[in-house]
Formats: sequence, structure tokens, C-alpha cells
Amino acid sequence: MMQAENGDKSIIAGFWRTSAWGLSDQALNRFICELIDIGVTDFDHAYVYRSEESFGEALALSPTLRSRVNIITKCGIRGVGNGALDARSVSHYDSSKETILSSVDHSLKALKTDYVDTLLLHRPDYLMDVEEVNDALNTLKQQGKVRRFGVSNFSVSQFSLLQDALDVTLCTNQFEFSPFQTEALDNGLFDQCYQNRIRPMIWSCLGGGRLFDPQDEVTQRLSESLGEVMEEVGVSSLAELIYAWVLAIPSQPRIITGSGKIDNIRPLVEASKVSLSREQWYQIWTAAVGHGVK
Repeated sequence: MMQAENGDKSIIAGFWRTSAWGLSDQALNRFICELIDIGVTDFDHAYVYRSEESFGEALALSPTLRSRVNIITKCGIRGVGNGALDARSVSHYDSSKETILSSVDHSLKALKTDYVDTLLLHRPDYLMDVEEVNDALNTLKQQGKVRRFGVSNFSVSQFSLLQDALDVTLCTNQFEFSPFQTEALDNGLFDQCYQNRIRPMIWSCLGGGRLFDPQDEVTQRLSESLGEVMEEVGVSSLAELIYAWVLAIPSQPRIITGSGKIDNIRPLVEASKVSLSREQWYQIWTAAVGHGVK
């Protein structure tokens, strides 16, 4: 069994919807402080989210906050736009050394910090030169601009290809998993994380909101089948039960939230304390996939 990090650290606050929250710098600062108070100290960003500048402004309102948070950000997607790192006409992936270094410098400026705790390559680049990536990551490590490195949305083979070429050890793979998207249980992603003793980061754990759609077929199966399990384990919401289901996987996943409201996140933090029996876990899996084990 893998050993958990100091503090549970199972929940990561995701900021990809920052622009939709409509929070002032002061309100965002309060939200960050509230998250820290309930034990959430890791914050997930990316260049393409356009979230870094708002977060940096909010963080700057309380200078002591930087030492209390872990900032995760990503690079390598160039969307069409007017920014210095944006594509001119076609969105594309870019893992070139120049883009990686420029993206980190942009992130540091926007976040108003001298370093990021974890940098992820956002998507696998079909034109990725692994030796060039190695050179870029070594440069960032030597400059003290990035403390840890990982990837996001990489397949098992893509992760292995890159790791074999790197001098640094990848600390995570961030990928999608939920009752609506269960492929990671079978395609080797969770197995690889366990084998390498790294904790994956999970996005869209609640299916991008599908869990709250009563017309969704999977949601209907979950709602109809899991009331008894919810009562047995003492959770008040289906969302909390799904969090507990994900957190029970042996590679010790960490879940990225998507809400800008502390009242939505607070009960989900409690999911790390919920213990599911093996039969309860498979009851949830059966409802998710629509059939029993064969």
C-alpha cells in the first residue's frame, strides 16, 4: 500500500472556471483562505485557463499566503488569441523548449511568485521531442522556477516514453475519471501510477456536472442503486459518495474540484474519511458501468 503524504492532501482546488465565478480579488482571497482553513492547500491552474492573473492578484492581498499554498499550473496548449503565447490561427499543442520556458515565465509573472510548486505538460504533443523537453525541465529546475514536474492527460505509453528520457522524476499524471468515464481502471493509468508510487490527479470526478442531471442515464442508475450505501457509510450526498469511491483506489488519487463556493467543497473534503467495503465499492462500479462483474 502506498503511504499518504503529510496531511491528507486528497482534494485539490481547481480554478479553470475562475472567470465564470465573477469573484473580486478580495472575494477570491477570502475563498483561498477558506480553502486553507478546511485543509485544501493545492491549487490547480493552467495557462489556457486564464486563471493565473486573478489568483496572483488575490494572493498578493495577503503576502503570507504564498508559503501556505502549493501552486500547480500547466503549459503546452496554445489556443487562438491575442496573448504572447497564443496561436495565430489554429489551436495546437507545443512542447518545445522555448514554449515551456516562456509559459513558465508568463505564469510566474501572472501569479506574482518566484516559483511554481508543480508544472504539468497539459496534453501530449504529437511532435514532442523528449530530449528537448528534458532540457527545458532541467533548465527550470536549475533556475529554481519549478520544484516538481508531471503530466496531464498522458497515456501509459506516452508517460513511459517521456519518463525514460527525463532526468527528473514525474510526480503525477492528471487525467479524467468518474462513474461516467471509467476507462482508467482498465487502460493501465491507475496501475502505472501505483507501480511508480505516484498519486494521480483526477479531473471531472462528477462527470462535468452530469451527476446533477436527473435525466442522465448513469446518474439515474447511481441514484436508484446507492441510497442504501449512502446510509450505510453515513454520507449526505451522492457527490460525497462518488468522491469516497474514487479515493478508495489503491494508487491514492487526488481529486480536483471545480466549484468556487466553499459550501460545495467543504462536505467533499470529508469524503477522505469515508471507508467503503469492497462490496460497496463494486456496487457503485456496477451502477456506473451498467452491469456486474463477469
